[in-house]
Amino acid sequence: MRALTAVRHLFSIPIDALTLGEALDRVDEAIARRGRLRIGVVNAAKIVSMRSNDLLRRSVLSSDLILADGVSVVWAARMLGRPLPERVAGIDLMMGMLRRGNERGYGVFCLGATDGVLDTVAARLAVDYPNLRLAGRRNGYFSEEEEGDVAELVASAKPDILLVAITSPKKEKFLAKWADRMGVPVCHGVGGSFDVYAGKVRRAPEAWQRLGLEWLYRVKQEPRRLWRRYLTTNTIFCAMVLSELLKRRPRAGAG
Repeated sequence: MRALTAVRHLFSIPIDALTLGEALDRVDEAIARRGRLRIGVVNAAKIVSMRSNDLLRRSVLSSDLILADGVSVVWAARMLGRPLPERVAGIDLMMGMLRRGNERGYGVFCLGATDGVLDTVAARLAVDYPNLRLAGRRNGYFSEEEEGDVAELVASAKPDILLVAITSPKKEKFLAKWADRMGVPVCHGVGGSFDVYAGKVRRAPEAWQRLGLEWLYRVKQEPRRLWRRYLTTNTIFCAMVLSELLKRRPRAGAG
């Protein structure tokens, strides 16, 4: 069930109008009451994918919170008269959870990435957040037939927070299908954030992030793999925003 909060509907997606601090407060509340808070995030690429992938769309829309993980989404919402307070990047939310988890002694399960990356993440967590409890970890390379066993592994570890570092749409589908079985108070899909935290991938400098060019920084690092994907999704997203703007424009002679 979605939390009661102000939302901004963008392309029929109810995006929660929360700041990073407010989202972290929701995390604390869910853990304190042993409730269920499944967090979904959307950026331009995912919004485009949701148009043609119905299972991804239904998985995202079933989340308890949906946050704007992308400056382009915040800009689009503002242009369309549905302003959001700020971008809440998935990696920033993850890092905030780790900081608060260190203060409060939360247990975290890390699911995703490779075993090598997880080794580095575990070593860094022990140094950076010594009061955080690493409840368990498992790489993100498993088949659909293995999902039930993975869900049971997470459930048996009894973490307060599950971080899922798997690419879309697999992480959204996995959480939508297995969140209830796992019984974790807070589930958050963090994509490639483990790779960034482990130092395998560099995150864009803040200046690039503020300009909405984080995607371009990623393309710089992996041009052959990413340039076509971002060119396509960014073009489609811009067209979607333009179409919405034209719908809002008064017709000639109207009124």
